[in-house]
Amino acid sequence: MSSFAKNLLLLALAASFVALGCGQQASWEELMNQSDVLYQQGQYPEAIKILQKAVKVAEKTFGPDHPNVATSLNNLATLYSAQGQYAQATTLCKQALAISELALGEDHPALARDLNNLAATYRAQGLYEEAEPLYKQSLTLCEKAYGHDDPNVITPLINLAEFYASRNKYEQAEPLYLWALTIYEQNLEPDHPDMVIVLENIAEFYRKMEKESEAIKMNERAQAIRSKNQ
Repeated sequence: MSSFAKNLLLLALAASFVALGCGQQASWEELMNQSDVLYQQGQYPEAIKILQKAVKVAEKTFGPDHPNVATSLNNLATLYSAQGQYAQATTLCKQALAISELALGEDHPALARDLNNLAATYRAQGLYEEAEPLYKQSLTLCEKAYGHDDPNVITPLINLAEFYASRNKYEQAEPLYLWALTIYEQNLEPDHPDMVIVLENIAEFYRKMEKESEAIKMNERAQAIRSKNQ
C-alpha cells in the first residue's frame, strides 16, 4: 500500500473514531434528557433505570473520572433522594463530589452543585451539622470564583438562607435573602420576571418571622412585576 493510501486509511479511521465518540456522547445526552422527562413526570423507577445506563455510557465514553459521570451520578442521587432512599443518594453524591474534585480541582466553582446536592441529602435526613458546612462551602466557592455581587452566587445564597430559615435561624437567614435580592436588583431590570421568585420567597420568610408589614411589601413588589409581564 502506498504512503498516500495509508494516510487516507488513517484519516478514515480517525474520522470513524470521532463519529463514534460523537455518537456515544449523543447517546449519553439522550439518556439524560429521557431521565429528566421521566423525573418531571414523577416516574422515578423508570428514570433511575435510564440514569443507570447513562452512568455506564458516560464512564465508557468520557472515562470514569469525567465531570459528565459526576453529573449522571448527581442526577441519579436526586432520584433516590426523592424516593427517600437516602443511603444510596448519599453514596452517589459523595462519588460525584470525589470525581469533580479530581477532574476540576477542589476550588472549582462547578463543585458548588455537588456540595449542594450532598448537603440537601444530609438535610433531608435531619443531619444538619453535616449539611451546614457544605452549603457554606458551596457559597464560598461561587463567591470566590465570580465575585460578591455576581448572579452565580444567588443559588448557593438562597440554599443557605432556606436552610437557616428551616432551622428557625432567622437572624442568619435574613441577610442572605437580602443579599440575593440585592444581586438581582443590581443585575436585572426592575420588572424582570425572575425577581418574582426571590421576592415571594422573602415574603414567605418574613411571614415566618411574623413581620407582616415586610411580607406585604415584598408581595406587592412581586405582584406589580407579574402584572407588568402579563
